[in-house]
Amino acid sequence: MTQKRVFNFSAGPSTLPVPVLEKVASQMLNYKDSGMSVMEMSHRSSSYLEIFNETKDLLKKVMNIPDNYKILFIQGGATQQFSTIPLNLMKNGKADYIVTGAFSKKSAQEAAKFGDVHIAYNGSDNNFKHIPTQDELDIREGTSYVHICANNTIFGTEWKYVPDTKGAPIVADMSSNILSKPINVADYGMIYAGAQKNMGIAGCGIVIVREDLINEHKDNIPVLMEYNTIAENDSMYNTPPTFSIYVLGLVLKWIDEMGGLEVMQKKNEEKAKLLYDYLDTTDFYKTHSDKDNRSLMNVTFTCPNKDLDAQFVKESVIAGMTNLKGHRSVGGIRASIYNAMPLEGVQTLVDFMKKFEAENK
Repeated sequence: MTQKRVFNFSAGPSTLPVPVLEKVASQMLNYKDSGMSVMEMSHRSSSYLEIFNETKDLLKKVMNIPDNYKILFIQGGATQQFSTIPLNLMKNGKADYIVTGAFSKKSAQEAAKFGDVHIAYNGSDNNFKHIPTQDELDIREGTSYVHICANNTIFGTEWKYVPDTKGAPIVADMSSNILSKPINVADYGMIYAGAQKNMGIAGCGIVIVREDLINEHKDNIPVLMEYNTIAENDSMYNTPPTFSIYVLGLVLKWIDEMGGLEVMQKKNEEKAKLLYDYLDTTDFYKTHSDKDNRSLMNVTFTCPNKDLDAQFVKESVIAGMTNLKGHRSVGGIRASIYNAMPLEGVQTLVDFMKKFEAENK
């Protein structure tokens, strides 16, 4: 029997589907009569290669990834890619970055170490409440690529459209909204994500990159940062993050069996609507992001003052919830409602919010 669990609203590492955790537990000591755990397997063994190939095939199926894209499993999470991207893709020494939050800002700062980085939009002035419209973007002609962060975990904003980048490939950090809804992978030159939000556990970075962008690399790139070397060795130039890939495979099976990304989107929209609809009826709580840019994954809001923010977080733990404290950049409350968060968890949060408001007006 599953032990009683809290509703974990952590932004990452985040809650996992219970069936995935149960499968991991059942296979922990002895994976499919191999006599060992997945954590103990050689990454070259037939047992592990079956896991690896099935995971890669499932990712391609679930996301409908075209044949001319490579799937790479890389250690270092998404942050490692902040350096790896310009080293591989900044072909003419320049790239444009659209800064809509903390992680796109960090990625731009890192890329500037390697070439001419132009900030095509900077949301710092409005504390990242807003995703720019197409008219607000200042994208250069002939730039190597344009980088965006598709969902901003800290500030609770999300891109609702694919920007026109004047023919330059779009590189998108999708760490906190990948697998939450269908996307057209062909709209992007590269998609990358850390696994520990919607894909599984920490330790693995996923890169989905168009083949023509990585046909060659500069001679002075560290070998584990050469995309084409990693691709040519099928992510096994060195030992990959084996257990993280295994858990990713189980998460993908769960999504596939649930009905795929179309079903995930409907469930996520239902959860977000429940929470945002309540927030729109009250003056007690204030949302951070502009209404048109609200994230389906990370809902950010504040109570009337910091003392009540702290009290809210404390009392929410007693009510069976955890990790609702907002990031210091925004303060207040942050509810991360990724794929694995059940509707019941969001309903529990809304019921608690109503009760807390009534008691503290």
